[in-house]
Amino acid sequence: MSEGRDLVSMGSSDVVEKSLKRSFDETSPSNPETSSSASDHSDPFTPRAYQREVYEIAMMRNTIAVLETDDGNTFIAVMLIKKIGDAMKSSGKKKLIIFLAPSVNLVNQQFKVIKENTGFQVGEYYGAKGVDEWRATHWMKELSEHDVLVMTPQILLDTLRKASLSLEEVCLLIFDECHLARGNHPYTRIMKEFYNEVGSKPKIFGMTTSLMPRVASSAIKWKNQMAELEIVLDSQIYTTEDRAEMEIYVPYAKETCRLYDQFQCPHIDLMNKLLEAAFSKYDTSLSRIQDSDENHYKNIEDKIEIVGKQLSNDHANIMFCLNDLGLICTYEAVKDYLENTSSTHENENCRDIPLELKHYFEEVLNIIRDFLQMDNSISLELNPDYQEAVKLGQISPKLLELLLIFQSFGESDEVVCLILVERIITAKVIHQLVKKVPAFSHFTVSYLPGSSTSVDSLAPKMQKEFLKSFHSGKANLLFTTYEVEDGFVVPNCSYMIRFDLPKTICSYIQSRGWAQQDNSYYIMMVERGNVKQRDQMFDLIRSEHSMTDTDINRDPYGYISKADEENNVYAVEATGAPVTTNSTINLIYNFCQKLPFDKYFLRKPEFHFSYSGGECQCSLTIPPNTAFQKIVGPLSWNCHSAKQNVCLESCKKLHQMTSLNDHLVPSTKASPVEHLAPKRRESAASAGTTKRKELHGTASVHALSGTWGKGTDYATFQAYKLNFSCSNEDVNYSGFILLLESKLDEDVGNIEVDLYSLSKMVKSYVSSCGLVQMDPEQIVKAKRFHEFFFNGMFGKLFVGSKETRKCLFHNGTELLWSSSYAYLLLPIDTSEVHDDEPWKINWKAIDSCSSGIEFLKHCPLSLHINKETVNTPLHKCHSVDMIEPDAIKLHCANGSFDSNSLSEKVVVAVHTGRIYAVLQVAHEMTAETPFEESAGSKKDSFKSHADYFYQKYGLVLKYPQQQLLQLKQSHNPHNLLVDFRDLGAKISQGGTITKKPADHAFMPPELLYILDVPITVLRSCYLLPSLLHRLESLMLASQLRGEISYQANDVNIPIYLILEAITTLRCNENFSMERLELLGDSVLKYTTSCHLFLKYPKMNEGQLTSLRSRVICNSNLHRLGTDHKIQGYIRDCPFDPRRWVAPGQLTRFPEPCGCNVDSSEVPLDPKFQSEDPKVKHGKLCDRGHRWLISKTISDCIEALIGAYYIASGLVGTLHLMKWFGFEVELMSSSVIEAINSASLHSIVPKTANEIASLESKIGYQFSIKGILLEAMTHHSCQEEGIQYSYERLEFLGDSVLDMLITQYLYHAHPNTDPGELTDLRTASVNNESFAQSVVRYNLEVHMQHCSSLLPTQLKEYADMFRGADVNTRLHEGSKGPKPLGDFMESIAGAVLLDTNLNVDEVWKIFKPLLSPIVTPDKLELPPFRELTELCDHLGYFIKEKSVPKEEMMHAEISLQLKDELLMGQGQDRSRKEAKGKAALQVLKKLEARGITFARVMRKRKEDPDYADNASDSQSVAGISGERTAEHSSHKRIKIESRSREEGKDMIPVPAESSPKKPALDLPVPVVDPIDMKKGGPRTTIYQLCKQQQWPMPKFNTDEVQTSVLIDFEDGVKGFNSFTSKINLYIPNHGDIECWGNPRADKKSSLDSATLSVLRELQKQGMISCYDATDSQSVAGISNERTDEHSSPNKRKIESCSMDEAEDEQSLPKRIKIETCPKEEGKGVTPVLPEPSTMEPDLYPPVPVVGPIDMKKGGPRNAIYQLCMQQQWPVPTYETDEVKTSVLIDFEDGMKGFNSYTSKINLCIPNHGAIECRGNPRADKRSSLDSAALNVLHELQKQGRICSNELQGEDEHYLPKQRNSSSMEEGKDVTPVFTEPSSREPDLDPSVPVVGPIDMKKGGPRNALFELCKQQQWPIPTFQTDEDRSSVLLDFDDGVTGFNSFTSKINLCIPNHGGIECRGDPRADKKGSCDSAALSILHELQKQGRIIIRMLSSC
Repeated sequence: MSEGRDLVSMGSSDVVEKSLKRSFDETSPSNPETSSSASDHSDPFTPRAYQREVYEIAMMRNTIAVLETDDGNTFIAVMLIKKIGDAMKSSGKKKLIIFLAPSVNLVNQQFKVIKENTGFQVGEYYGAKGVDEWRATHWMKELSEHDVLVMTPQILLDTLRKASLSLEEVCLLIFDECHLARGNHPYTRIMKEFYNEVGSKPKIFGMTTSLMPRVASSAIKWKNQMAELEIVLDSQIYTTEDRAEMEIYVPYAKETCRLYDQFQCPHIDLMNKLLEAAFSKYDTSLSRIQDSDENHYKNIEDKIEIVGKQLSNDHANIMFCLNDLGLICTYEAVKDYLENTSSTHENENCRDIPLELKHYFEEVLNIIRDFLQMDNSISLELNPDYQEAVKLGQISPKLLELLLIFQSFGESDEVVCLILVERIITAKVIHQLVKKVPAFSHFTVSYLPGSSTSVDSLAPKMQKEFLKSFHSGKANLLFTTYEVEDGFVVPNCSYMIRFDLPKTICSYIQSRGWAQQDNSYYIMMVERGNVKQRDQMFDLIRSEHSMTDTDINRDPYGYISKADEENNVYAVEATGAPVTTNSTINLIYNFCQKLPFDKYFLRKPEFHFSYSGGECQCSLTIPPNTAFQKIVGPLSWNCHSAKQNVCLESCKKLHQMTSLNDHLVPSTKASPVEHLAPKRRESAASAGTTKRKELHGTASVHALSGTWGKGTDYATFQAYKLNFSCSNEDVNYSGFILLLESKLDEDVGNIEVDLYSLSKMVKSYVSSCGLVQMDPEQIVKAKRFHEFFFNGMFGKLFVGSKETRKCLFHNGTELLWSSSYAYLLLPIDTSEVHDDEPWKINWKAIDSCSSGIEFLKHCPLSLHINKETVNTPLHKCHSVDMIEPDAIKLHCANGSFDSNSLSEKVVVAVHTGRIYAVLQVAHEMTAETPFEESAGSKKDSFKSHADYFYQKYGLVLKYPQQQLLQLKQSHNPHNLLVDFRDLGAKISQGGTITKKPADHAFMPPELLYILDVPITVLRSCYLLPSLLHRLESLMLASQLRGEISYQANDVNIPIYLILEAITTLRCNENFSMERLELLGDSVLKYTTSCHLFLKYPKMNEGQLTSLRSRVICNSNLHRLGTDHKIQGYIRDCPFDPRRWVAPGQLTRFPEPCGCNVDSSEVPLDPKFQSEDPKVKHGKLCDRGHRWLISKTISDCIEALIGAYYIASGLVGTLHLMKWFGFEVELMSSSVIEAINSASLHSIVPKTANEIASLESKIGYQFSIKGILLEAMTHHSCQEEGIQYSYERLEFLGDSVLDMLITQYLYHAHPNTDPGELTDLRTASVNNESFAQSVVRYNLEVHMQHCSSLLPTQLKEYADMFRGADVNTRLHEGSKGPKPLGDFMESIAGAVLLDTNLNVDEVWKIFKPLLSPIVTPDKLELPPFRELTELCDHLGYFIKEKSVPKEEMMHAEISLQLKDELLMGQGQDRSRKEAKGKAALQVLKKLEARGITFARVMRKRKEDPDYADNASDSQSVAGISGERTAEHSSHKRIKIESRSREEGKDMIPVPAESSPKKPALDLPVPVVDPIDMKKGGPRTTIYQLCKQQQWPMPKFNTDEVQTSVLIDFEDGVKGFNSFTSKINLYIPNHGDIECWGNPRADKKSSLDSATLSVLRELQKQGMISCYDATDSQSVAGISNERTDEHSSPNKRKIESCSMDEAEDEQSLPKRIKIETCPKEEGKGVTPVLPEPSTMEPDLYPPVPVVGPIDMKKGGPRNAIYQLCMQQQWPVPTYETDEVKTSVLIDFEDGMKGFNSYTSKINLCIPNHGAIECRGNPRADKRSSLDSAALNVLHELQKQGRICSNELQGEDEHYLPKQRNSSSMEEGKDVTPVFTEPSSREPDLDPSVPVVGPIDMKKGGPRNALFELCKQQQWPIPTFQTDEDRSSVLLDFDDGVTGFNSFTSKINLCIPNHGGIECRGDPRADKKGSCDSAALSILHELQKQGRIIIRMLSSC
């Protein structure tokens, strides 16, 4: 045995590293030179001489080191690892070091040691980490990342057999516990199968404590065992000869024997006979059950065999307990077996079998009870010598001797004793017995079974906890078995007791090494006079000496020859993975275990033997649906060899048929189908997931491209007319013509699109108008119209900065045009339309725009505006002569116009380039009109319009007296594709909206250029962005449809289906791909399933399912989609009309590309992939790049499949799938082959009748009966030799039912949202739904099976289903057996196959069978999800807690309604089911209150606002009818806005008195620092509500719209002002309503209101916050802090009673907001109360004691820990003893003749002594505990400690009455106690708890008032004296003042009297009252009437 602990005591990594710096040559062994550091004896970590001796031998040759436990084997191994590892690294070779440990405990231990003491990368490997499932690629990664591998030997053996690792890659192989390398152990297999076969062998180092697994009978036999071990490990044994140094450093236990008498009880023989008779009786009963006809199933036989073995083993253990331990332990063992039997077999099949076991234990229990003369319980009170118990047979002499050993330990609780027993049951029952013996109550007893497979064993987690407690010294006695010997370390063990003698020398030496403390004892228990045990003990000692002598006398340099073992091996040529006759049986079992199985039929191989001529031959049958079912092996000389040989032949065949892969791993994926789903690129590990985001480009729309822009010839266009019709007949729009070079598809070029605004709807029509030809001149004009009009409307006509601004047309506009985006939008002239010409381009308007361009190009104002233009007369830029102003003509930039003709003209401002519409002439306004009068807005520095243009633009108006024009300003386009009218109505209902006045501009005519463009053209321009966006999307969809190129039988896929399939929910359209994706998913699953089913008839269901998963998984769909560049077609960005640009337009809102990609297409490269959650997706840059969620590509493919299936059925769908690259073929020839194969099934008359009956029930006659027979056959029929089952048809039927039901739901509920549609499918397509359909039509009776368990479960489920109430939730907590659902699916698969894949026929048959199909109003979600969604809609939060208890999960769910807390509990083996049961209870309670999910959903659909207001509804709140008086009595705080002075914030004002305080004993929630970014405060309040289970807050927002730019307090500017109100309801407290400050947007106003309510909660003490902030711009909270004394009217108190009346000084202070340091990139604003309002700490913190362990010694430990913590002297005790001849009954329930009373004296530094007496007790230690408890209570009364839940406190432990002398402040206190009878009668043991006390002003008084209210005491009275002085006084609370107030308080306690106290002087009256209140609270605590919790200051 090797331990890691020796590294701590003997060496460190640094020293080892220094000592190992020497040359190393593997081929030339040499002794390492000793470095100076290694020889330095002053270093405590220097290797010992014997360790260095072994190390040097190990460096020279393969060595087996034999050293006793803790002798430093691991330390030597670490030295070797460091030396050889460093040599490998320096040589540049990558070779591994492998450390093998036989147990997981040892692997964990050695891994930590090696990792901590070497600089290498170390990995640990064992089965629980899932290593067995790792593939070669995973192992390659592990090997490349680590230098040292620590693992169990089986892991290495399996890895070598799979060829995932070769020993040639290993340089050092270390075997821990190498003595195990015998027989067929993995150590042996590693060496024989692999080590001897490799050329470059690793160095071997073995470690062990003993080489003999058993006692050797002779020296020759011992030498043979040594030689055998050396041969196996190719090593030589070495042990150190000089043991002197080892004895110095290694502690050895003192060995001793304890003899015990033979068990000679007169009752034992009779008991043996009775128990044997009982066993024989029930064993015969089991045989009778096995022979009965009704139990002919094989699994019943197996069950009976298992139970029979269990009965035999349990009986043997019972007899062992009886003869070795006595009746009491036997009784405990039987009782334990009975409990395990009841819990283990309650749900087993054939319940008669476990009942026999239970009856046996009950009979044995009754026999023992009769002998013990007891009824139902046992009470053991042994005499001090225990002799009487031995005579009665209660305990054996052996057990008596063990108890005497324990008794010899005394009452010390520092003993650490390990008791090693042979059987788990022994450890368990003795452990239970010792715990019940009162004399050992001071010991903590545990037991640790080494095995986790036995019924008596503990779970691994519990074993770990017990080991941890034993290691830490918390447990004194630990009972354990031999099985934990490996890897078991007990550093502080002082006693090692072998209750049963060790059977092997190895066990003897290892266990002896466990007692590692100095002067420890190793005790072996031997029966007196037992010669066999004596000889066994002597053999152990003799064998140890013989082993040591042989080791020492062996030649250390001797050569060992290897003996090769002949072995039949099959090796895979590709990888070299071998399988031998020794490993082949395990491989076959492993292969069968990987096959699909259930509890009704376990997959396992069956072997049948035949004999011929003295030789044996074995045949193997493996489960059906595999590559083959039966194989016969060659003749062999015995059965075992025959079994090995047939398994080897099977492995060869399975590998050749690809059922085993090239690593000989059972494979569910066949290699010939790799082309269906090729391996992904290495970078695509997370492809198709929502976590990964990818950068992709967008596909260009080919229809919008054109080459006409560069030519000088005529151009021909496809013309599409755009007409608009408004719902308001008074509003007219001009038509436009769209000119394209390409022709659009019919369903793209002829469409209708509805466009919405908040006040009207416009229908737009697109229609094809044939060809149009234009000459070059017309093309130029058309382009100039685009450039002028669209830039004037949505772009820029002037570019550059304010100082260098120039006209757009000065430098040319060629760069604004691109051949990839070239089309024309021209206005139509409707005034000159003729019958032969339905439309005509408005060239007049186009020419006007061209003239405007020329004007702007030559206008000085369009060139630049700077200082040079100041004082420049405007007439210089006029193009015509000016005339004097008159009443008719107005002078404009391009001439004089009649004022009456300007209405509804389109104009452009020559100084800004903005386009306006003229509304009218402002006859009352000129340029000289005062600016503020005309604008009606804030005061500015401009006197008039003329002054405005002069100061801002440097322009001097020539005609300042002419009338101004009232203009309608142009604005950004809006998204008109979404109907916002309902949303606008909803917004108006949620708050008030003050409309801003019309946004009109007033401008001098001389600055305006008049365009001859109708205003209807201007109106239409605002419709064009939305319409063109829809057209572009349809063109993109059409382009994709063209690439797929499917058109057959005149079936064309509707363009809107394609558009829907490529549109994500993020686009905010009224359609998205989600519904189609749901349908496409099921269609893809069906087509793939059919293809695989037909193509691979030999694959089983598991293989087909695995392969289908690979084909339809998101990663494969992602690969196929990106291969066909589908990502470019996906529309994932919401339409932003501001960024829409027409050809020739310059955008005003650019998004520069920062993607470092020059082209519009992004390459598929890992650098353009990210999993960073901060990466924003769904936003386009100017090059068309955007981040997409990887899964969106997979979803798009499924949606396209769904679209094609709807439009063209399976034919079109298969065409699409082939285009994507899916290998799917549904050939009729393959269907015929499958049908012919099923027709070969033989049908007997019995099954023929079943088939006919089943056909009549489903309403379909099969043409091939064999198909239905296969669908009826359960896989358990393999027991009868049937080689087929319904599994493959189930695989097929599952997919077809999934598709058909999804298709039905898709069409039946067209308006259902995708989420609900998914829920409907989930509720319809599941095993439970199908099982109900099977039972509904009684189809289950026709299932053919050979399972004994299945009939019982089918009958129970059918009875439960038919007896259930249709109006209740069906089958609560129960699920139908899986074969029922599988049966329905297999029948569907059979019908599909028999109808030649006619899905319509299948649906015709199965729709009646599956009816009623769930509808939205009947939808039942899983209980936990239903509760979660219901609470989300109602605005409530739930709390869920799940904890494991034993083998069950216990879940608890709480839901806080307004004034009621609902609880639900559930338990189950799985956490999910336990939560479901708990949620179901809560749902039932809600239903009883009229709240149901269906009702809420129905009202939500009827009223979309219902979800927002649901929590307000009385019916939803769970209160029916009128509100009760209790509900209406809730106080409501209303925080309203004061009128604000300019520049100041609003101050919240309470409208009513403060609500009642929260309960004092409830913890105050702490609010984390608030993130002040937008949404941060709301997140905080939501998290707080979720934590406290408060209802969600409600908001109401008022909006004020203005035409004035407002500066808000947070630094933001805007035209609209939003002010929000928040209402928060706190259960059992009331409503809090607060207003926020005005903000520029709604979300910020919500945050402001949230901050207000958080501050109010803090004021009321309901929350506690972190550091605060004083910045109003950050916190959003007013920082107006005027003196409260100077502004008494700031707070308004209403309805305040006299008891509650206080002035404003006693109210909670406002929160001071201060700025705290922000983290980088974050805006975090913590909040805290004001520092100035906190009282100074006057006392140090009070120590907390407890909870106190009330076991013996617990109170004394508590007082000792307190003294150590406070550095007080240890208390002293004095004990008086009174001896009597009368039996005394003590208060603690004990009895005795002697009475002990103790006195304790505790000295507290700088205070004095406290002396207390305890109560009389039956023993001295209990009396000391009583005295310690009394002094602890006295300390608590004095306020010197705070006790935390004293456990076990009762009357006799309470302190006795104190004398009435008052304890003045600052004086010593020495309480005197009297007898218990003199205790005060009025002291209530349930002392009220006060606190924590808020030390702000008014806090102590509030605490005292709450106490009086709670205890129903009268309100205290105060009297205050005031002293005035002319001297400034310094008070002890840090405040200064001229006046001094001292208050006196008087409190009357009913039935007790009055208490009067005076407070300290204070600077104000209220402070003095608080001081007096604190004084009386302390006096009450001194008298023991209250307990003050966590007093922060006094």
